[in-house]
Amino acid sequence: MSARLANPLGKPALELGLRGRRTREASPVNRSTDLKAVVKRAAEEAGFDLAGIAPAADARELGHFPEWIAAGHAGEMKYLETRDDQGDLKRASLARVAPWARSVAVCAINYNTENPYSTQVHDSARGWISRYAWSRDDYHDAVLRRLRQVEAALRGAVPAELQSALITRSYVDTGPVVERVFAKYAGVGWIGKNTCIINQATGSWLFLGVILTSLQIAPDLPAPDRCGTCTRCIDACPTDAILAPYQLDSNRCIAYLTIEKHGSIPEDLREGIGHHVFGCDICQDVCPWNRKAPASTAPEFDPRPGLVNPALAWLGEMSAEQFREVFRGSPIRRTKRSGLRRNAATAMGNSRNKEFLPLLDQMAADEDEIVRESAVWAKKRLSTSAE
Repeated sequence: MSARLANPLGKPALELGLRGRRTREASPVNRSTDLKAVVKRAAEEAGFDLAGIAPAADARELGHFPEWIAAGHAGEMKYLETRDDQGDLKRASLARVAPWARSVAVCAINYNTENPYSTQVHDSARGWISRYAWSRDDYHDAVLRRLRQVEAALRGAVPAELQSALITRSYVDTGPVVERVFAKYAGVGWIGKNTCIINQATGSWLFLGVILTSLQIAPDLPAPDRCGTCTRCIDACPTDAILAPYQLDSNRCIAYLTIEKHGSIPEDLREGIGHHVFGCDICQDVCPWNRKAPASTAPEFDPRPGLVNPALAWLGEMSAEQFREVFRGSPIRRTKRSGLRRNAATAMGNSRNKEFLPLLDQMAADEDEIVRESAVWAKKRLSTSAE
């Protein structure tokens, strides 16, 4: 049988429910111990802005995941399609990857800065890197460091005699978990029509981290949807990637096209990419809940030099050594130098700035086939727009 501990109200609040394993009945935890309070206090001390508890049950939103995959909306992101031994999608049910999990602690940290939004800058010589990728530290590392503190505090609240039966796992964009669904049911925020988590007080510039645990902790209430009749994010998307409220086709998303897409970008979508060279913030920039979004106090999210509205020529001419040096420890490495220069050429083509033509001539003779093709397209587009 599973060992149960009592919460301050005398009701079951923690359960070590390992299947197939017998444990002795344990003495109740001190009544002053409230595991939810432990998580939230530890999250605040670690520097998180928000934290909550969600049940590990399969939410109805996860039921749409197989349909989304079947429709091809994940594009080339095959890691989203990982399956268990029975052939079922892992991310469609937490029970398939963590049958021992009873609760999910969700922590969120604001990464916003005082810098302008992408919709507020219009320099034809410069491109745009998504806000989340400006940071000095890779957000995976910055968030996971904090999440480990919360995990340690949670484990520390469990009596020594029960530690051997306790399981916890921490993830920051690395586990087979649809974090935003659990963030909703943990009360951190609601899932917006642009599919981002939005919090009424902090907006949507949030990194999420989750801790799966075999502890059964009383969950928070789900966050109510406050999007109402607003469709600003849908209307603002240049590539029509948001097919309908809460439905995103990654194949058309600028973030996907500039980060995850290998090879050439489909020509019919290049114009819509505009000046974006890594990721896209438009659907968040126009969200009313981000009008007064506070700036983060975490130093790790201060922008690296040159990454806010970067010069396109700098990116296009960047050598392999420069790329390694500038983006060491940065999520921008994901697109690789080839992808970043491809994106820079595309942005040059959309700039209507004929001063890029000499550089595009050089890039059109580049040894990288993808860069060459993109530069040729950009030259043609600039020549056409100049007529």
